[in-house]
Amino acid sequence: MVVGVGLTSPAAPDGPAAGGHPSRADLVLPIGQHHPSAHGAFRLRLRVEDDVVVAAEPVAGYMHRGAEKLFEVRDYRQVIVLANRHDWLSAFANELGVVLAVERMLGIEVPERAVWARTLLAELNRVLASLMFLASPPDPARPDGATATYPDVLALRETLQAVLEEASGGRVHFMFNRVGGLKEDLPEGWTARARAAVAHVRSQWPAVEAASVADERFRSALRGVGVLPRATALAYGVSGPVARASGIGADLRRDAPYLAYAELDVPLVTRGEGDCLARFEVLAEQARVALDLADACLDRVEALPAGPVDVRLPKVLTVPEGSAYAVTENPLGLNGYYLVSRGEKVPWRLKLRSASFGNVQSLEALLPGCRLEHLVPVLCSVFFVTGDMDR
Repeated sequence: MVVGVGLTSPAAPDGPAAGGHPSRADLVLPIGQHHPSAHGAFRLRLRVEDDVVVAAEPVAGYMHRGAEKLFEVRDYRQVIVLANRHDWLSAFANELGVVLAVERMLGIEVPERAVWARTLLAELNRVLASLMFLASPPDPARPDGATATYPDVLALRETLQAVLEEASGGRVHFMFNRVGGLKEDLPEGWTARARAAVAHVRSQWPAVEAASVADERFRSALRGVGVLPRATALAYGVSGPVARASGIGADLRRDAPYLAYAELDVPLVTRGEGDCLARFEVLAEQARVALDLADACLDRVEALPAGPVDVRLPKVLTVPEGSAYAVTENPLGLNGYYLVSRGEKVPWRLKLRSASFGNVQSLEALLPGCRLEHLVPVLCSVFFVTGDMDR
């Protein structure tokens, strides 16, 4: 990430400063890798007075991938290849939204085994994404606000990554969803290995929290920092754990169930403070809930008789003329997929509404009043991936 800081000089607003320099100049400062998506370019223009941010402008678009235009020249099977890449931490969830929209247009009823397997894998993906952010919180022992990557937390990701890779064949971009179901059934004996992985992560969860939300230095450093009021979060379209930390009691798995969520008990995790600490607390609790949901899904998958996990489709898949909107509760928040078809084998339009974009735009209201030393913690706590923001 690159931060542009607007520096205000004591000269008159419209006149040059001493030495012929303009009264305000943009100084571009590289502030290092402080976020899991730091390898993607994102610019933040700040106006600072006495080390306090007085205005902020998030500038997106430096990593624009053009995915929505590329969708229009690829058939519905090929679209999935692109759709799981904009948020590389939530690849399975991204595939899911696209196939749900297409299936709605086709009127397809997916086999029960595939429905429960999708729900299971979506929750494992939720834990996987959450652990990445919990592995990189700001280090309260560092006065410069640098982040600390906790190797033990990242090792837990590998535990879940292994079972997801075994099921799908993909390590990051799983490509396991298909229109009508899944690519194939779960491997023999996989549910036992997945259950063991979930149990291992759960057993280590006290250590995960001890390295972050339960650490008193961490709590003291982030309490009251970067407060996002509920009304402001609603105005900017913030969603997911960031919104729930501001008291917005919305979770699509509970409020507008899809997949098998109507048959699961999805507790609502919220906080009212709206600060950095609340956002990390909600994220950690969300991941713990996802482990419980994964266990419930494993129980159901193991109880189901063997059967198909997909619907047979024609070699050339065309979607009837019309439109559909599918929405999912992704690890980072609400993702929307607006599909418009003209009856051809490629979509006429597939518009994405990604969680990261709304979360990042809230920085405009969230950062003013923050001290520069709190900049990194605030940025870390809005949970975004740059590719997801730019799509």
